[in-house]
Amino acid sequence: MTLAFPTFTAGMVLSMSLIMAIGPQNAHVLRMGLQRQHLWLTVLTCALADVVLIGLGVLGLAQLGGLSDKLLGALIGAGVLFLGVYGWQAFQRFLRPRATPFGADGGLTAEPVSPRQAVLSALAFSFLNPHAWLDTAVLIGTASLAYGQGSAVFGLGAATGSLVWFIALGAAAFWLGRRLNSLHVWRVLDGLVALMMWGTAGWLLTSLF
Repeated sequence: MTLAFPTFTAGMVLSMSLIMAIGPQNAHVLRMGLQRQHLWLTVLTCALADVVLIGLGVLGLAQLGGLSDKLLGALIGAGVLFLGVYGWQAFQRFLRPRATPFGADGGLTAEPVSPRQAVLSALAFSFLNPHAWLDTAVLIGTASLAYGQGSAVFGLGAATGSLVWFIALGAAAFWLGRRLNSLHVWRVLDGLVALMMWGTAGWLLTSLF
């Protein structure tokens, strides 16, 4: 029991340090927050997806030695395609922002998204993102081996760190969505998202050769 809390904390700190970078998954949560559409459903889906990946890493991939080359290559290829398409869509929104009418509170209205679409998008950003597999599953899973029988506690700490991060990110996105919902903010966000998506896709593509 004396080692449980330090082990739990180590898993939590590692998880949060890996996920804090503004990657595709986090950018999607921020966008849903600005749109004020199914934000907490998106947060819950992303958090649960991370918990699943952490569980796979701690309970399975670490013992197997990570992903096979073929599976990793297929995952990277799917991720490059997904990020490239999403980056193109964001770039088109940056070039031609829609002159949507302002809402009653002065914010921009957005095209409605169904709960099913929100969940599927969150799952795609979680499971078609090779970084999520490499960092969340492989790295955390491998790190858990150092704790021996305490690996499950380490994994639980990592899962808790992911939940804490996404709840905090959702709260920040909700706060920003109430204050920064303007055409200028949308253009800046879409431009940054396009560059980030394409940059990540390009980096992943070079890793195949």
